[in-house]
Amino acid sequence: MNFPRILKKRKGYIDRIKPFMQKSVAKVLTGQRRVGKSFLLYQLIEEILAEEPDANIIYINLEDFAFSFLQTAEDLHSYIISHSKEKAKNYIFIDEIQDIPGFEKVIRSLLLNEDNDIYITGSNAKMLSGELATYLSGRYIEFKIYSLSYSEFLGFHGLTESETSYELYSRYGGLPYLLNLPLEDETVNEYLKSVYSTIVFRDVVSRYKLRNTLFLEKLIQFLSENIGNLFSAKNISDYLKSQHTTISVNQIQSYTEYLNNAFLIHRVERYDLIGKRVFEIGEKYYFENMGIRNIVIGYRITDKARILENLVYNHLLYKGYDIKVGYYGDKEIDFIGEKNGEKLYIQVALKIDSDKTAEREFGKLLKIQDNYPKIVITEDTFNGNSYEGIRHCPIRRFLME
Repeated sequence: MNFPRILKKRKGYIDRIKPFMQKSVAKVLTGQRRVGKSFLLYQLIEEILAEEPDANIIYINLEDFAFSFLQTAEDLHSYIISHSKEKAKNYIFIDEIQDIPGFEKVIRSLLLNEDNDIYITGSNAKMLSGELATYLSGRYIEFKIYSLSYSEFLGFHGLTESETSYELYSRYGGLPYLLNLPLEDETVNEYLKSVYSTIVFRDVVSRYKLRNTLFLEKLIQFLSENIGNLFSAKNISDYLKSQHTTISVNQIQSYTEYLNNAFLIHRVERYDLIGKRVFEIGEKYYFENMGIRNIVIGYRITDKARILENLVYNHLLYKGYDIKVGYYGDKEIDFIGEKNGEKLYIQVALKIDSDKTAEREFGKLLKIQDNYPKIVITEDTFNGNSYEGIRHCPIRRFLME
């Protein structure tokens, strides 16, 4: 089988997956459509063939019409078994596996044979985490794949780090396929609209058999306009009533969950730093891809602060942090990132242009009584001293770290 020529590699992900290659655990790559999961599979196949030119590669792309005859778990299992070799390593790659009902039973069965090295991708968080956790406890490892980081974006497009490059990244986001397109509004926006439509109508409307698509569009627009704002399903319901649209709180909760499952948005919980607990009500939402967010409501100068906050959130995700919004008494900390038992506190502000602003943004972090790193991130390019020991970091430098 011929695979696309890989122009740019995402070495960071490959390095994370490599230790688990040729091990009897399923490698599960999850993420929004078009973030590059398929191309990571191709890169892994290249790695295998470089070491083992005659390796038995079984590749199935369930979005390809050539595999449309695979409709059930039984079909999938039979196809793989018929293409497997006895007493030899079988490298099994299945793209967009969530389209097969009962797929998790197939993976569990295949893992009984230690000669099977399995890699799968999927675009639905709930199906992949829920079913696999139930049937493959301890037998799979998940790798969350995101849009290109800023440094990857620069590398893909052959750009040097600059204000212009940052503007392009903020405007168009980091979908890998943009490598093949001129970075200009008319062309890029058409592509982003097609990706957005595929996610909304295939991964949300069709999968969950939704009828009220008009409300779904209004909800996505609301979320686009309220990045970084704290709200609950009741807040949204009250707002929509003011717009003469009546939707129940339960329905709003379901729809936001569907969008989260499709990786269009990410839900972020609030954490009480004093009480050491997660709040049950109220959360924030951020978009997986800024380009897709921008085609929903446009790229507007009034949204600079929201875009900045979303970019910081996305970079923390890319770096592997588990993220929450923090509260210390009545003070909100924009992000608490946790990784490997270590924490990072971040405050985001468009500019620090007065003593009052500095006292507000840095002062929130000064109240936290531990010694983990604390950073204030802004669009300012000023490279000065810290503020009472708390670091200031310009966004472009932060995104390159």
